[in-house]
Amino acid sequence: MAKKQVLVACGAGIATSTVVNNAIEEMAKEHKLDVNLIQIKIAEVAAYEDTADLLVTTAMTKKEYNFPVINARNFLTGIGIEETKQQILEALKK
Repeated sequence: MAKKQVLVACGAGIATSTVVNNAIEEMAKEHKLDVNLIQIKIAEVAAYEDTADLLVTTAMTKKEYNFPVINARNFLTGIGIEETKQQILEALKK
C-alpha cells in the first residue's frame, strides 16, 4: 500500500489539530499504515489539493475537495470518537 498524505487541519493549525494528529499517528502505528501527516491551518488546504489523500479537520470546510474530508470535532467533545477513528482507518486503507 502506498504512503498516504493526510492533512490534519484546524483554525490555527496548532491546538486541536495536534490532538487529532497524535490520534492518527497512534492509529497508523497500531495498524501498520504508512502515512505522512501534515498539520496545517484550514486556510492552507488548497496548497495541498494535488497531493493529499485525506483531510481530517476540526474546522468547518466550505469547499469540496477531490479527496475525503472527515470531520473530527468529536475529538474535542469526546463523544463518538471511535466512529470517527473507524472512518479515518477506512479512508487510509483504500
